[in-house]
Amino acid sequence: MVTITAYVADSAVAQMLSGATDVEILTTVDGSIPEGVERAQIYVPKFLAGAPKTDVLAAMPQLELIQLLTAGAEVWIGQVSAGVTLCTARGAHGAATAEWAVGALISVLQEFPQFTRNQLVGRWDQHSVDRVEGKAVLVVGAGDLGRQTKKRLLAFGAEVTMVARTEREGVQPISNISALLPDHQVVMLMVPVTAETVGLVDAAFLALMPDGAVLVNAARGVVVDTEALLAATKSGRLLAALDVTDPEPLPADHPLWTAPGVFITPHIGGSAPGAHQRAARVALAQIEKFVQGEQLLNVVSDQGY
Repeated sequence: MVTITAYVADSAVAQMLSGATDVEILTTVDGSIPEGVERAQIYVPKFLAGAPKTDVLAAMPQLELIQLLTAGAEVWIGQVSAGVTLCTARGAHGAATAEWAVGALISVLQEFPQFTRNQLVGRWDQHSVDRVEGKAVLVVGAGDLGRQTKKRLLAFGAEVTMVARTEREGVQPISNISALLPDHQVVMLMVPVTAETVGLVDAAFLALMPDGAVLVNAARGVVVDTEALLAATKSGRLLAALDVTDPEPLPADHPLWTAPGVFITPHIGGSAPGAHQRAARVALAQIEKFVQGEQLLNVVSDQGY
């Protein structure tokens, strides 16, 4: 007997969720609001849906759960009515993004972007390059993405220090970061967007990083002060690998594109084959927990994660 109704905005994901027990799945191919949506207690927006649409939310007066297909939830915080639980798909995309982060770090250390430019003009510029092995890496954020990244860095022989908001075994508190930065040649950002993380990497933060250090941003663009990063990279003091920027998308004439030592990809860290399927598996598990009255995972509060 169907007891729960879920509106799944992506028809392909809706198909993947069709096996949920005692759940009526509503969806449409053209993205319009389906009939019966007023019964929906669960809403699953599209993958990378962006900001919530008020008309869609208003059409679901019985809504109790919004289950995102992404790990980021910053555009939803503060936009959800009281009594509605907001959950992310944390854990679905960590492995792919961690692979991007380590790959981007290798690209910067071994100067792949410059060698690609050399190839286009037939320039043979043989010289020594750097490597990951032996590097002291500070991973800021100890969630699924941070843990996945640490595992891959250790395989390359890096020395990894984890930092997060809450101190625990193997993880230092963010309050220690000023003391840690000077001793790490690489800083990797793996944090969600919260009041504490917006602008975390400012001029003072960057000034504490040693000369020649690499900043890797796999979090969100607003975690880094763009002007401060530009100053640090234009001077040649720091290098950077960015999958996210502020602003985003990055305008064609933005100086970050041509800043020396900066490698940019267009927010593709988690966009690997199977991303929708992995997110759908997380959503299915959450919906089944909701049906059974069990505690949900990856719940987002007004203050963050």
